[in-house]
Amino acid sequence: MFLGIDLGTSSVKAVLIDEEGDVRATASSPLDVSHPRPRWSEQDPASWWAATEAAVGEALRAAERAGIGRRRVSGIGLSGQMHGATLLDSADRVLRPAILWNDGRSDIECAELERVPHFRDITGNLAMPGFTAPKLAWVRKHESGVFDRVAKVLLPKDYLRLLMTGDYVTDASDAAGTLWLDVARRQWSDEMLAATGLTRANMPEVREGSQASGRLRRDVAERWGIDAVPVAAGGGDNAAGAVGVGIVRHGQAMLSLGTSGVYFAVSDGFRSRPEQAVHSFCHALPDTWHLMSVMLNAASCLDFTARLTGYADVPSLLADGESAGLREDGPMFLPYLTGERTPHNDAHARGSFTGLGPDTERTDLVNATLEGVGLGLLDGLLAVESTGLVADEITVIGGGSRSAYWTQMLADILGKPLVLRRGGEVGPALGAARLAHLAAEPGATLDQVCPMPGRLAVREPDAARHAYFRETRHPLFRRLYKQLKPIFSDVANGADIRPS
Repeated sequence: MFLGIDLGTSSVKAVLIDEEGDVRATASSPLDVSHPRPRWSEQDPASWWAATEAAVGEALRAAERAGIGRRRVSGIGLSGQMHGATLLDSADRVLRPAILWNDGRSDIECAELERVPHFRDITGNLAMPGFTAPKLAWVRKHESGVFDRVAKVLLPKDYLRLLMTGDYVTDASDAAGTLWLDVARRQWSDEMLAATGLTRANMPEVREGSQASGRLRRDVAERWGIDAVPVAAGGGDNAAGAVGVGIVRHGQAMLSLGTSGVYFAVSDGFRSRPEQAVHSFCHALPDTWHLMSVMLNAASCLDFTARLTGYADVPSLLADGESAGLREDGPMFLPYLTGERTPHNDAHARGSFTGLGPDTERTDLVNATLEGVGLGLLDGLLAVESTGLVADEITVIGGGSRSAYWTQMLADILGKPLVLRRGGEVGPALGAARLAHLAAEPGATLDQVCPMPGRLAVREPDAARHAYFRETRHPLFRRLYKQLKPIFSDVANGADIRPS
């Protein structure tokens, strides 16, 4: 048995798979996010560990109820939310709340990092506030007392690793999201570290995701009732999610509909398109890379609209939206609730409903939200395809994939078949468990451990609907952002926008 642990933004998930790759038990434990100031997003790392212990304990108990003993666990893999800055002193004490991937405070520091010679050649990416390096530049500038005490900077899942194994290790896929990694060479860049006042001594060791990073500490193993098994280096959440559904070879692609929205395409070599805010990262497997477009808000927009319009939950929102259907003259929604990455790299962008009329119903807002997220995902897909990396079909995973209505709308918007697979709802924790299998059994092959799960359904795009979205709605969506962009910036900068 292999245990996968995924440290997400809203919860920690644990999954147990058997030697054949079948899921035998799952569990999760919720997390809260703090927003102490506008554009700030933070979490307490202590809550990560408490949620991890709760989720792992429940998964192991569920396995026992199914007649599967805890001692059958032979490896653990980790995945987690990327880009978070977990700052530790020389005694491994947390110095401040972790600054998360969707934090937007460091836009000024991003502009400063872009002036580092060969920045984009080294990192393969734009400097964006979500990445880790600008966060440290911000802390250095605004919290110098904290910065002076920093001994180690760990990504969120790697803080869990430290508590589990005592080792400072990360993997290449997660490290690529820091802006400190030379992505083509899959190693830390001394130039980029120096730009934020750090050295390799402040960094964990970089390993490939399918390699072991250490063994579970005996005290943790005894508490969990398992052996001191190897812990795989693992992967960033999107890379691990891709491994979980077999997106591991050149030209394969995946769409993840979680809190954020991600289009992920695998490449057998390093490619980049930073000018369109495409992320160029290492995959969680050796000698493999991927391109990724990221929306900061995807399924989270459904939660937002459900709260705004008085729905008890997202399933009831989706049911009403499907019953009413999408009006061709309905309102437009910009999904930039906390800024946006691909293709705008705009921390100041905000959400909006436009085109409301006296006959607008709350179901119109529901469908505008579903459509708006889809049009944002289309922006990202087109940016990735501009590199020449084009997929014939897209595997869809994440909580949003459970809605047949929304996934069909997305297929129509993107103009690609969307494939739902077994285990897709499990997400990155499944990929973490597969990486644990590869690490625990070095002789295991990628074909054996990481096949594509069987198809559950395929959403084929309707040609007429796709033409409508591409030729009518998508141009309007893009124009709307361009026209509102100056207002977003003025409001963020405190400008007086009253008419003169």
